[in-house]
Amino acid sequence: MIERVPRGLPPVHRRVLTRAVPLTVFQRLYPNEPHAFLYESLEAHGAAGRYSFLGARPFAVLKSKRDSITIDVGAMTQRSTGDPIAALRDMLAVYNDAPPIATFPGGAVGYFGYDVVRCFESVPRDKPDDLNHPDVYFMFPGEILVIDHPHEVVHILLYGCDRPHDRIAEIVRALADCEPGNDDPRGPVDEPPAADVPFQSNMTESEFIRAVARAKDYILAGDVFQVVLSQRFHFDLPVPPLDLYRALRVTNPSPYMYYLNLDGLNVLGSSPEMLVKLNGRRVTTRPLAGTRPRGATPELDRALADELRADHKERAEHIMLVDLARNDIGRVCRPGSIAVTDMLQIERYSRVMHLVSNVEGMLRTDRDAFDLLAATFPAGTVSGAPKIRAMEIIAELEPVARGIYAGAIGYISFLGDMDLCIAIRTMVLDGRRGCIQAGAGIVADSIPEREYAETFNKARALMRAVQYARADARSRM
Repeated sequence: MIERVPRGLPPVHRRVLTRAVPLTVFQRLYPNEPHAFLYESLEAHGAAGRYSFLGARPFAVLKSKRDSITIDVGAMTQRSTGDPIAALRDMLAVYNDAPPIATFPGGAVGYFGYDVVRCFESVPRDKPDDLNHPDVYFMFPGEILVIDHPHEVVHILLYGCDRPHDRIAEIVRALADCEPGNDDPRGPVDEPPAADVPFQSNMTESEFIRAVARAKDYILAGDVFQVVLSQRFHFDLPVPPLDLYRALRVTNPSPYMYYLNLDGLNVLGSSPEMLVKLNGRRVTTRPLAGTRPRGATPELDRALADELRADHKERAEHIMLVDLARNDIGRVCRPGSIAVTDMLQIERYSRVMHLVSNVEGMLRTDRDAFDLLAATFPAGTVSGAPKIRAMEIIAELEPVARGIYAGAIGYISFLGDMDLCIAIRTMVLDGRRGCIQAGAGIVADSIPEREYAETFNKARALMRAVQYARADARSRM
């Protein structure tokens, strides 16, 4: 049971007009905060791009490794063993004095690593965990800025601040200094020539191809329909982490952009894919499967899109994963409420295009965000189908534990809402080393060399960001 540590002061909410750029504000307010976050959307779908969130100065932090849980509240540290999901649920119930504003009024911000699935299912965990990062890491920010871009408004939320009016005045001054044109750090629109940064995979091409062949053996034997196999690329960090994020915003803008500073562990990315979203009782998930590289010309791009739509393998794989998503949310949604509202649409990103569909439902009144997480985690698009057997095969064929890759990044609010993306197109930075991981969905008629190339196509936008950031740093010397 989580012990409540009274913060003593009610939350404070102020609404201020601003046209400030979120990254500029983040750099101005939180350059040296050990825990800080920035969430943006740079290729929005509907209302998804309306808001940006940033914050720092958490009043509580939860992290766990296997069943070992650490909770820091102020100067006090609580250590225990047990279920980290239950501990996080308890903390959200304890700290629930949020002001009634739209969208995100505060809550838990962070990530669930891939191995969190073992809180829900019995899956082998016998590969080396070479990165050794926490499986779960969430902060409860004591300071949050919610920027409403269309209305040019920022909501400032302070939890437990002993001089809130002084702090709000500081934030307002920073916002004024961060208006467009005032030291805007978004960087040049055009990418400079890429600098050479070597990337080292944890699998050779022949090792990956052998893994694909073994996965196809399981598929032909009837164990699974699909398995998603991945490889990890390591690199030496050429610039500070925030410079990599700035480059990523230019090279690969996406619906889910994120920068997390977690006491020296940096997680940043540009994920194109939602895991699951809960808004009130409405559940949304958007399976994304089926990939082609972008064309060099508009004509070639259209031809590749037409080819993707017509590809029997890609369509069959995608429809299977849509059915899996329907079944997943059907475990916790009201019967008869589930509908596919978009099917087999093309979404384009900087380096690749994908097939995407939209699945919605209404959460049952006896279920909450954590039940929804358990029903949908991890996404079938990063594991395979059926999920549990696919994850067993992944545990056999991939050389190391996945860590944060293929987990989920986002927030769960005090109101019970949740918005999580899949941790793909993600860099994990620890000290002077970084890694990028990417996978491909293996089915019965997969061509191993093509699947190997697909992992590179998916990783290339992030590799380009690393190279771009290095070239940009050199140009400033």
